[in-house]
Amino acid sequence: MLFDYVLRNGRIAGGSAAAVNVGVRDGRIAAIGPDTSMMARDSARDIALNGRLLVPGFVETHIHLDKSCISDRCACHTSRLKDVIAAVAEAKQSFTEEDIYARGRRTLEKAIVQGTTRMRTHVEVDPRIGLKGFHAVGQLKRDFAWAIDIELCVFPQEGLLNDPGCDELLVEACENGAGSIGGVPYVDTNPNGQIARIFELARHYDLDIDFHLDFDLDPSWMHLDEVCRQTDEYGWGGRVAIGHVSKLSALDEPSLKAAAVRLASAGVAVTVLPATDLYLMGRDASHLVPRGVAPAHRLLEWGVTCSLSTNNVLNPFTPFGDCSLVRMANLYANVAHAGQPTELAACLDMVTRLPAKLMNLKDYGIVVGNVADIVALDCTSREVAVAELAQPLFGLKSGRMSFSREAAVV
Repeated sequence: MLFDYVLRNGRIAGGSAAAVNVGVRDGRIAAIGPDTSMMARDSARDIALNGRLLVPGFVETHIHLDKSCISDRCACHTSRLKDVIAAVAEAKQSFTEEDIYARGRRTLEKAIVQGTTRMRTHVEVDPRIGLKGFHAVGQLKRDFAWAIDIELCVFPQEGLLNDPGCDELLVEACENGAGSIGGVPYVDTNPNGQIARIFELARHYDLDIDFHLDFDLDPSWMHLDEVCRQTDEYGWGGRVAIGHVSKLSALDEPSLKAAAVRLASAGVAVTVLPATDLYLMGRDASHLVPRGVAPAHRLLEWGVTCSLSTNNVLNPFTPFGDCSLVRMANLYANVAHAGQPTELAACLDMVTRLPAKLMNLKDYGIVVGNVADIVALDCTSREVAVAELAQPLFGLKSGRMSFSREAAVV
């Protein structure tokens, strides 16, 4: 049988330790197994992996393309959350669709060459920016569909009920193709009211929800409980995610377990954003600075779906980033003391199959019949990928080569 590509002697992440051949035809995975008779139509597309690891593409669940690459235009010297929000709010008043597109493209191309094949990008919608970001990122979605699937999650960064005109813009975005909807209750004068309105819109437009939530280190109160309550009330379990949730890092073991059990019961997923959470949390401490990173791998033990993601790139929220989710998994593993082989493997799962579950992706995974989204890593196992920051060597998106790089040679 002839194939468009044959990936020969690769190990599938999370599968058997034995190497297999993967045949790709017409954009889909057509065969997996030891069959040595698999042949590519073009010999150059018969690729020897020599035991290297195959993953079904990295999944980015929380990134902001619309406000990436603006470090050079924001004067923000304190790096406290409220000051960072204010600095970006001021900068975005001068954004144009062309500007957002150009900066977003720069960031998106970084993600593609790092092996990201699916992405949920959060897009700000409010009376100051209007729908400029929505339109610009929507154009990026169309222009780069050959390399990456992008879902636009529209949300009000600076409040909803306290920001006249914002609700109407959110509705307009939902009417015009938003893929999901989010919120930031902690910046609203009526946090629970914002949460309720986001659930109302999600039900009306049949959208998944992704909140920025509980982004500080005071564990005496949380909006997490209200999100879980409304998830139960609306029957939206499995369709709600919360990002940051740095308060969870400040809980003792019994309280953390109780929160995890509540999240798992409601079907609310958690996205941890290691780079931003590390950078912005603990700013009041002069020594023994708290890390502020929620213990995602512990939450997994209690049944919570978790992902690790990039968040911001080269802006005041996070003035660094190369869009490598392998690097993000490694950063998290260092911060969270997650060094055992099973923990390192879980870190890779939190940038691949678990975020795919969070986003309810139905055709994800290296399985016969699925779309051929496959990335080859220069390593032989999940734990080595994270521990050694394995480089992605090439990627297929719907059976088409989307990027490649040569393995290093000494």
